[in-house]
Amino acid sequence: MTSKSYSFGKSSLRRLGECHGDLQHVMRRVIQRRDCSIVCGYRGEVEQNKAFKEGKSKLKFPQSKHNQSPSLAVDVIPWPEKWDSEDAFLELHEIIKEEAEAICVKLRWGGDWDSDGDRSDQRFDDLPHYELTGAE
Repeated sequence: MTSKSYSFGKSSLRRLGECHGDLQHVMRRVIQRRDCSIVCGYRGEVEQNKAFKEGKSKLKFPQSKHNQSPSLAVDVIPWPEKWDSEDAFLELHEIIKEEAEAICVKLRWGGDWDSDGDRSDQRFDDLPHYELTGAE
């Protein structure tokens, strides 16, 4: 049985490089198990306020963890891109959660902001979003 080998592309590596070392460590473990793409690391004032205006973020600059340098947040999507597949995001989330726990990195997921395992109480879904907790 052959196992697949995945790696981040140049754009994903650049975006991941903008992130806190703990996020980099988790995502480098994740890519060994599941193909994915990093779509956002650091977000400056213009990008953050645009995301807010478009309803993709609930926070204006500089309130998002994406606005720190290094970024305390990362947006990651399943590859090939499956923006409309909740199942693909849930599968990726399980892997990210396992890998973060394996190295004692505490993350909050935008698909379950209160981390109670109940997605029905979500007011704002941000399935690609992961942020460090306690790293401020």
